[in-house]
Amino acid sequence: MSIRDRRIQYETAGLDVGDLDRDPFAQFNLWYSQAEEAGITEPHAMTLSTVDVNGAPDSRVVLARAADERGFVFYTNYDSAKSAQLEENPVASAVFAWLDLHRQVRVRGNIMKVSAVESDDYFASRPRASQIGAWASPQSRVLANRDELEALVAEMTARFEGHDVPRPENWGGWRLIPVSIEFWQGRPSRLHDRFRYERDRDSWTMSRLAP
Repeated sequence: MSIRDRRIQYETAGLDVGDLDRDPFAQFNLWYSQAEEAGITEPHAMTLSTVDVNGAPDSRVVLARAADERGFVFYTNYDSAKSAQLEENPVASAVFAWLDLHRQVRVRGNIMKVSAVESDDYFASRPRASQIGAWASPQSRVLANRDELEALVAEMTARFEGHDVPRPENWGGWRLIPVSIEFWQGRPSRLHDRFRYERDRDSWTMSRLAP
């Protein structure tokens, strides 16, 4: 079947304002739990979009590691392309797509680094091989071949043999602090339900959007 002709009818019960929690983070955590229970692969995966120095958008999938009233946290190399873009333009958007449930959540907001303590705590929870990888990979840089990366991994493995692996100073978390969060529920005939929460100082306003 061609891309043009591929269609799926979203046969879901729909969504109304009375179905939603007034707190968008409580609503997100409910939907996340339901995605997890439904067996969605990597329900914490989100497509993160940033803007480069030329104003061009750039997107990639990252894994959210926290989602609470402070925002959505992910971790990366601070020397990576995405981090350079966030340093230059500290705004971002993210999308969680749980297509098996005909749902997506869109987030837009400002971004800032998490504290060193938070980054240390998360880094310590990672598998050792991932810790080594954080030291070894010059993320977003050009490599001559795979052997170059494997050599860096071997070097760092030897360096930390018999010792705990500390967090590299150039590795840590970013927090996306939402100014808006949209919940999207697929409906038949592309007449989807969309509700957007917008931050109003210390509270949130909610609006239904046309599909």
